[in-house]
Amino acid sequence: MSVNSLRQKSPLPTTLGGQLKRQSPRYTVGFLLLGTYQYAQYWFDTRLSRAIDAATHDNAALASRLGAALIGVAVLSLALRVLSRMAIFNAGRVAEYELRSALLDQLQRLGPAFYRRMPIGDIMSRATNDLGQVRMLLGFGILNCANTVFGLASALAVTLHISVKLTAAALATLPLLMAVMFVFARMMFSQQRENQEAIGAMSAAVQSSIAGVRVVRSFALEEEEARRFALTNATYLDKSLRLARVRGLMFPVMQMITAFSAVIVLWYGGKLMLAEEISPGDFLAFFRALRRLTWPLIALGMVSSLVQRGRASFLRLAEVFSARPDITDGPLPMPSVVRGQLSVRGLSFGYGEQRVLQDVSFDLEPGSLVAIVGKTGSGKSTLAALLPRLQPTPRGSVFLDGQDVCDLPLHAVRGNIGYAQQTAFLFSTTVGRNIAYCLDDRDGDKAMLAVRAAAAAAQIGDEIAFLPDGFNTIVGERGVQLSGGQKQRVALARALLSEPRVLVLDDPLSAVDARTERAILDVIERERARRSVLLITHRVAAAARCDSILVLDHGRIVERGTHAELLERGGLYADFAEEQRVESELEALGVEAPVPSPEVVTA
Repeated sequence: MSVNSLRQKSPLPTTLGGQLKRQSPRYTVGFLLLGTYQYAQYWFDTRLSRAIDAATHDNAALASRLGAALIGVAVLSLALRVLSRMAIFNAGRVAEYELRSALLDQLQRLGPAFYRRMPIGDIMSRATNDLGQVRMLLGFGILNCANTVFGLASALAVTLHISVKLTAAALATLPLLMAVMFVFARMMFSQQRENQEAIGAMSAAVQSSIAGVRVVRSFALEEEEARRFALTNATYLDKSLRLARVRGLMFPVMQMITAFSAVIVLWYGGKLMLAEEISPGDFLAFFRALRRLTWPLIALGMVSSLVQRGRASFLRLAEVFSARPDITDGPLPMPSVVRGQLSVRGLSFGYGEQRVLQDVSFDLEPGSLVAIVGKTGSGKSTLAALLPRLQPTPRGSVFLDGQDVCDLPLHAVRGNIGYAQQTAFLFSTTVGRNIAYCLDDRDGDKAMLAVRAAAAAAQIGDEIAFLPDGFNTIVGERGVQLSGGQKQRVALARALLSEPRVLVLDDPLSAVDARTERAILDVIERERARRSVLLITHRVAAAARCDSILVLDHGRIVERGTHAELLERGGLYADFAEEQRVESELEALGVEAPVPSPEVVTA
């Protein structure tokens, strides 16, 4: 089955039963091959007995013919064994691939509430370690379960035919073996789940420490981070050692029980052979069949371990698959033509009991340029994230061309309401591919022309040209090779290139100088000819160039109007303007500006 065909079959089953059913054709082929292999082993044992007895009774011709047949069956058995493993192991691998695809799809659909409660490192542990355990369960585990059943039937068909009494003696330890396996299985399940959770916690600690390495170094807290990681690692080590002790004890105990069974067969079988109740050929065939039965029984311990690990891993994956997205597609189709008229009506929003926005209302007409200004914590960034439904937007509060955004498809809403976030996120790839992220063909000639134009519009093109490899320069993890201003402008270029009908810019000028700010504002003003623009900014100079200004304070719009109107009213916006005017004059004189009061700090 090709990768493309796998992707086309959706939705993919995410339960153990669903995957067993989906992979049933592969399992069927594998079981048929495995059954044929075990029948070949039954045939081999019965003919081996006859060949040995013929050789001991001077029937060389019969012994030679049977010997040649045994060689042929041995070669065939090898081929059957390999093919059966390929079929069943591939079922486990395909199941792992499909579950990983389904997991990625689910992670893309889940909203911010899920990621607030589950660390990224823990998610990565589930996507790697847990999926690996599931593959082993659905491949190696299923193979050995089936092999035990077929091997038991094949071996008993030989041993019961030779001697019921010897078979009963050989299986005398089976109840003890099953009881021991049951006890260890329960212990394995609890220990394995704790171990997997410890792996997730350690992965989360490593991911957090590496992602924030610059912050760690800036505060000289390397030793503290190492101490915290040592504690997390010690917990993982303790859980791993507990699991290792259980596994390390299980296999020797089971091998001791099966070895005792072999001793019984050698002793009692020898007595039967001396009493001429069984022939030497029968005894050798019996012992070989018993060995074929012994390994599956010993493997039951390993399979039990795999089953418990797989169950624990499936339960951890189920926590992701069973999570319900807090942001879902609406039932209505997207109109073929989108004008870009955005209306906000009585929007209120909070995180838990904390209210962030209260009764916010405004209109953004096509081709208009509106600014939102406010103090830090006034709710500006939350408002910006609610417009394209990056947070769970309340129904009946945000409308695009008169239609509630909650009733429209998510991809269409976000495709028409472009959002450039305040903290720019860049992928660990080239500058060019970061800008071209929204394009289908990110490396084509047309794409590069568009990328260069967007970079020039965002006033970053010249700086990219001076990078070591230009647009092919790798920016590093989260854009670590670029400055804060450069990352902001790369993100702005990416937003411009997507060409949405509504462009929401969350403080895109916070890390640029005055000259670059003026150039970017010129571009933003030109953009209004093709789309409406909502500019969130803390700079009065930028807000002054907008058609209208909304002033947020404690989640409410307390002022609205043009730059001149708000200055004339002498309210909060006028205080911002006066503060920034004084700061500009002091900077021109080379005097350090005083630290503003917390009541008037801007976003």
